[in-house]
Amino acid sequence: MSVSTSVTARRMVAAALAAGALVGSASVSASAADPRFDRSHVGISRVQSNAPGFDDRSARSLNAEWVEITNSGRRGVNLNGWTLKDEDGNRYTFRHYTLAGRATVRVHTGYGHDTSRDLFQDRRNEVWDNRSDSATLRNDRGRFVDSVSWGRHHDRNHGRDDHRGHGRDDHRGHDGR
Repeated sequence: MSVSTSVTARRMVAAALAAGALVGSASVSASAADPRFDRSHVGISRVQSNAPGFDDRSARSLNAEWVEITNSGRRGVNLNGWTLKDEDGNRYTFRHYTLAGRATVRVHTGYGHDTSRDLFQDRRNEVWDNRSDSATLRNDRGRFVDSVSWGRHHDRNHGRDDHRGHGRDDHRGHDGR
């Protein structure tokens, strides 16, 4: 092989490597800018607004009223500073809590000991209206994440109280009990 052929071959290999690097960096930039990769996998998965049995403001009754938040992604999400709010302005703020990947946490209205699967708002009164209300989840920057509504103007559950989530900012269906 002559010297000129060797130089030409090296130039072709260098050009191919440079082109590959350019294409690779362009695809990384495009995927980083793609909003699909920015979306949170966290949302409201179920709501039980009407605790079974008599509403007597007991710990048992208050803790049977809850909202479930699910992370469908593989990685944990730090929920510190995120809020869960009803239509009347009652707000629960997550403190020092990371929702593991592919996990669900149930946020109860009443008192209890927080665990990785159950959090408690430590309230002495019901939060979620049995007939009509909305649960809205916002991130630590106040940006809308998800919402579930039920009751008047939202009634796709026909008055039933256990609401399941299936999308963003929509009316959630009943689980069939």
